[in-house]
Amino acid sequence: MESVIKQIESRYKKHAVVDVRPGDTVRVHQKIREGNKERVQIFEGLVIRVGRKGSLTSTIAVRRIASGIGVEKTYLLHSPLVVKVEVTKRSKVRRNYLSYMRARTGKAARLASVDFDKNVNEVPEDPAVLEAERLAKEEAAKEHAAAEAAKAAEDAEAEAKVEAAKAAHAEAEAPKE
Repeated sequence: MESVIKQIESRYKKHAVVDVRPGDTVRVHQKIREGNKERVQIFEGLVIRVGRKGSLTSTIAVRRIASGIGVEKTYLLHSPLVVKVEVTKRSKVRRNYLSYMRARTGKAARLASVDFDKNVNEVPEDPAVLEAERLAKEEAAKEHAAAEAAKAAEDAEAEAKVEAAKAAHAEAEAPKE
């Protein structure tokens, strides 16, 4: 029997996540909320640490150099704010924690590339999520059709008013006998 904690975790876990390893160069798509607007920001860098793989709290630490300064961000893979993780390059490393990369700059910071399956980024979608998206699209299509019908009725009414005004104008201009 599953423990209560496992049941709760399974509710919040993503259906599938990309297999990320230390030494990978990844692009993390993260939702950013500014006021009432929401956008997706991309952070690309080297994975220097992978923690608690297979858990709800699995994390990756991504490092990049921005304006000559090293920036590290840690992401929860199952967070709803992390939209997508793409592996762009895979490198040969023999450690789980690449802390020595912090001290390296320039050519010394290069890692040897390894060929990898590019299909690693294609994660199968959760059937429940796909069904919810389909229902949302159907609902949006119905609302759009109703709005189009209302607009067509409004246009027809406006056209009838124009025709009535033209007829009244023509009648007023007609010579009286």
